[in-house]
Amino acid sequence: MPPKRALTGIQPSGVPHVGNLKGMIEPAIQLQDSTEPFYFIASFHALTTTHDAELVRKNQREAALTWLAFGLDPARAALFRQEDVPEVTELAWILGCFVNMGVLDRAHAVKAARDAGREINLGTLAYPVLMAADILLYDSDLVPVGKDQKQHVEMARDMALSMNHHVGREIFRVPEPLIREEVATVPGLDGRKMSKSYGNTVELFAPPKALRKRIMQIVTDSKGLDEPKDPSTCNVFALYKLFASADEQAALAARYVEPGFGYGHAKQALFEVMDRAMEAPRARYELLAAKPDEVEDILIDGARRARAVARSTLGRVREAIGLHSLG
Repeated sequence: MPPKRALTGIQPSGVPHVGNLKGMIEPAIQLQDSTEPFYFIASFHALTTTHDAELVRKNQREAALTWLAFGLDPARAALFRQEDVPEVTELAWILGCFVNMGVLDRAHAVKAARDAGREINLGTLAYPVLMAADILLYDSDLVPVGKDQKQHVEMARDMALSMNHHVGREIFRVPEPLIREEVATVPGLDGRKMSKSYGNTVELFAPPKALRKRIMQIVTDSKGLDEPKDPSTCNVFALYKLFASADEQAALAARYVEPGFGYGHAKQALFEVMDRAMEAPRARYELLAAKPDEVEDILIDGARRARAVARSTLGRVREAIGLHSLG
C-alpha cells in the first residue's frame, strides 16, 4: 500500500523566526519520513496582501532556502511554487462555481481581514476556494494545519464531498486535517506569541552577534541576582526548552533557584544552545543562497512532479462536469 500523501502550503511571508520553525517547519518536514509529501510556496495566496513584485520574488526565495536548510529532501518530497502548477487556478474556478457566497463570507480569511481593517478583495474572499484546490488537486490524504486553519480543510472536505455527490462518483479524494495539538505557543521577546506583527521575533538565520543581541532583549521580571527564580514562568527558559536536551533543561532549571544566577546567565545559555542548533542550517542556507540555479532546479523538478498529479486530477474533473479532456 503506497504511503499517504500529505500537502503543506508554505506562506512566503519574509524572514522566518523561531515560531515558524517550531510551529510549522519542523513538524511538516518530519512528514517526509512517513508520507509522500508535497510542499508548495503559496505565492497566489500571498498576492491577497502583497503587491510588490520584488518582495514577492524575495519572499519566495527565502521560503525555499529556509525549508531546504532545515532538512526538506527534494529526493523524497516535491517542493514547488504554486504558480508553476497553473492547473490549480483552473480547479479553483471550477470549485468556485459550486460554492455558496455565504460560506465564503464566514471563512476565517475574510474575518481576519475584516478584523484587521484590511481591504477584502476577490482574492481574500476566494482564499478558501484556492486552498481547497491546492488540497484536492494532489489527491491529498493529510493536511497538517494549526487549529486556526482547520476550518479551511473542512471547507475543502465539504467541496470534495459535494462535487463527488453531484457527479455521482468519487472524483476527489476527501482529505483529513492533521492537527498539531502538541505544538505549544512560542513566546516572543515580550512574552506574547512570537509574531512579525508584534515585532517580537527571533530570526532563524541571524549571525551569532545579532542573535545574541536579540536574545538579550527578552523581557523578564525584576528579581535580583540572588533571588530564586521560577523557570516555568520564564520566557527565556520557554525558548531554551525548544533547543536544549532534557539533561540541559534539568541542569539550567536547577540553577534558577541558586543564588548568583541572573537572567543574563539564562539568556547566555539560550544563545549558546540556539546558536549551536542553527549552525548547520545557517551554513546550509548560505551555501544554497550562493547557488540560486540549484535551488531553481529543485523548484522546477518539484513542479514537474506536482503537475503530473495535477493533470490527472483535473482530467477526471473536466470529464465529470462536461469539459473537454486535457488530452
